[in-house]
Amino acid sequence: MSTPLSPDSLAVLARQAIEVPSWAYGNSGTRFKVFGTPGTPRDPFEKVADAAQVHRYTGLAPAVAIHIPWDKVEDYDALTGYAHDQGVAIGTVNSNTFQDDDYKFGALTHEDAAIRRKAIDHHFECIDIMGRTGSRDLKIWLAEGSNYPGQADLRGRQDRLQESLQEIYARLSGDQRLVLEYKFFEPAFYHTDVPDWGTSYAQVSALGERAMVCLDTGHHAPGTNIEFIVMQLLRLGKLGSFDFNSRFYADDDLIVGAADPFQLFRILFEVLRGGGLDEDSPVAFMLDQCHNVEDKIPGQIRSVLNVQEMTARALLVDREALATAQRAGDVLGANAIFMDAYQTDVRPALAEWRASRGLPEDPMAAYAASGYFEKISAERVGGTQASWGA
Repeated sequence: MSTPLSPDSLAVLARQAIEVPSWAYGNSGTRFKVFGTPGTPRDPFEKVADAAQVHRYTGLAPAVAIHIPWDKVEDYDALTGYAHDQGVAIGTVNSNTFQDDDYKFGALTHEDAAIRRKAIDHHFECIDIMGRTGSRDLKIWLAEGSNYPGQADLRGRQDRLQESLQEIYARLSGDQRLVLEYKFFEPAFYHTDVPDWGTSYAQVSALGERAMVCLDTGHHAPGTNIEFIVMQLLRLGKLGSFDFNSRFYADDDLIVGAADPFQLFRILFEVLRGGGLDEDSPVAFMLDQCHNVEDKIPGQIRSVLNVQEMTARALLVDREALATAQRAGDVLGANAIFMDAYQTDVRPALAEWRASRGLPEDPMAAYAASGYFEKISAERVGGTQASWGA
C-alpha cells in the first residue's frame, strides 16, 4: 500500500520544477579522456530536444539552462521558439570566463583592466541573451584564485571582483537576477576568490536585492553541513538557486543523491522548512551534472526523480511533533520522527501521482521503451558532437 501524501504535499510536488543543464547531454569525461556516445547532440537545438525528453516523462523539468559560449546561436528567438515547441523554456544563462587564455590569472579579478573589461563585456552579452530568451537568472561561477602564497593580492582581488560585479549588476533590467556561485577549490588550490557561501553572500549583499547566492551541492569540503548553509541563506533571504549533484570526493558532478541520499533528504527538509518551495519562493532549482559513463537522458531523469522522492519524504516529517520533541529535549524522539520520514518508501505514492497527471508511472522504463535513443543514434551521424567546452 502506498503512503498517502496530503493535499498540501501534493500541491508542493505539483509546483516543483528542476532545470536541467544543456551541457549534461554532450560528451563528457575526465581530464584524461572525453568519451563519445551515440546520439550525442551536435548543436544547442539538439541539446534542447534531449532535455525536453526529461520533462516529457517526469513533468519535473520545464526549463533548460544554457551556457555561453557553449550554446551560442545566431538566432535566439529561433532557439526560444524551438524550446517552446518541445514543451520547455530556456532557463538560467551561465557565463564562462574559464576557457580563454586571457583568463589564466583571473577574469573579473584580473590585475589588467583590459581583461576585466573583456570579462564584463562577456557578461553583458549573457544579459542580452537573457533578454532574447526570457531568462531570469545570470549565473556566475569564477575559476579564479592562486596556487601559491604571495602569488596574488587577496584583498585587491576581492575589491576588483566587487567593482566588476557592480557593473554587471547595473546592466540587469526588469526581474533579471545575478546569482553568484562558490566553490572551495579547483582549479586554484591555494586560494579561490569565491570559496564559500560567506564570500558569495558578502559580495552579492553589496550589490542589491536582485543579487543572490547559488549553492552547488558538490562545492564543499568533506564533512560540511550543507543543510545548515541552506537554512542560513534562506533565513537571510539570499538563496537564489541550487545546483544539484552528488560527490564522493570533490566536485564529482554525479547523479544527485547517488553518494548520500540522506544528505539530499536533509537539504530538502531545510528547503521546505525555510519556504524554498512555497508558491512565491525565489529559489531556482537546477541540476549541474556531467554524465561520463552513464547514458545522458536517463541520468537526468534519474536525477530529477531522486530530488522529487526526497522532497516527498521530507514532506512526511511531522513538523509539529518534531517541534514538540525538540522543545522537550527529547533527543531520540526527535531523531526518530526525522528518520521515520526518511525511511518511508514514497515511490508507490509518486507513481500514483504521476499516473493521475497523465505521466508514466515509471519514467525510466517509459523512456527506454520510447525508441528515442535509437532514433537519435541513427540520425545524429556525422558533424561535430557537442562536448564539455563546445
